[in-house]
Amino acid sequence: MRYLLLSVAAVLMAGATIAAPAQSAQLPKGAAHNIVLVHGAFVDQTSWKPVADILTKKGYNVTLVENPLTSLEADVDATKQALAKQNGKTVLVGHSWGGVVITQAGDDPKVSALVYVSAFAPDVGQSLATLAKSGPATEGGAAIHPDEKGDLYIDPKVFPSAVAADLPPEIAESLASHQLPLNHTAFEAPVNKAAWHDKPTFYVISTKDKVIAPEVQKMFANRMKAQTTEVAGSHASLVVHAKEVAAVIEKAALVK
Repeated sequence: MRYLLLSVAAVLMAGATIAAPAQSAQLPKGAAHNIVLVHGAFVDQTSWKPVADILTKKGYNVTLVENPLTSLEADVDATKQALAKQNGKTVLVGHSWGGVVITQAGDDPKVSALVYVSAFAPDVGQSLATLAKSGPATEGGAAIHPDEKGDLYIDPKVFPSAVAADLPPEIAESLASHQLPLNHTAFEAPVNKAAWHDKPTFYVISTKDKVIAPEVQKMFANRMKAQTTEVAGSHASLVVHAKEVAAVIEKAALVK
């Protein structure tokens, strides 16, 4: 999976101006220098690589969290370990399931802002299972099923159109067949903290998302009073619209 996602990044970044050799970068005065990126279910941390490359070349210290996907507690712990290694202000970013993780882990005093990208954003007492029932049903949501061990997957036949319709078909099909499962206990665990109540919050809404309905994403953003940006992308917009997503994270880094 890791090498596959790296190949996705290479394909999408090839020939782009952002792929040029890094120049000597100096961040804006007062900006948070640290960015911690938390991935969603069914993929690994390299799903963030296109965004990470952009931000690294601009001088940010970028950390990719590797979620075990075995429980909410385990993923929150992995994120807290990453935050503990940061020196100074940090922007914490989550995609999809990663939004649940940053909601719980984001109360760390180093976190200066939160960024949700096509992400679930629970309030205290809410779980991913609770949120999955919010708003209209989606093609991707209906295709999530447990195996005999209780691990959750998206039906490989549905994955390409539901999750990654704007990626090349062969890449989307390969991602579908190399999914990393999310344990059902993570799906059912409620958060007991909601950091967005106390942190400046940003939200990137993917208007063609077939996993989290755009209407639901807007509901999350409105409830959090987040600054919102819309991109015409699928649930994989963090890859396909990496430049726009990176720009939102840079905006969040400027929060005082």
